[in-house]
Amino acid sequence: MSKYVLKLYVTGHTSASVRAAANLRRICEEELGGQYELFIIDILERPQLAQDEKILATPMLIKELPLPLRRVIGDLSNKEQVLLGLDYYPAV
Repeated sequence: MSKYVLKLYVTGHTSASVRAAANLRRICEEELGGQYELFIIDILERPQLAQDEKILATPMLIKELPLPLRRVIGDLSNKEQVLLGLDYYPAV
């Protein structure tokens, strides 16, 4: 399995931001085990990064690796949608 590099862009400690981070951590642990690196970026603290990545809405998850790059917007509560966005298809 390739290692996943994920960046979650959030806006402060809003309920949506906290929920998205918790949902993503849970999904990553359940499905990816230790095969991921997760970076949580608060655009209030790092506005230049948000501008560079053209972040228009938060929470936004960007899967940088493995390619292709993918984006998922929302609180990441729908596990199937998140896995589809990550191009991750668990073995049945």
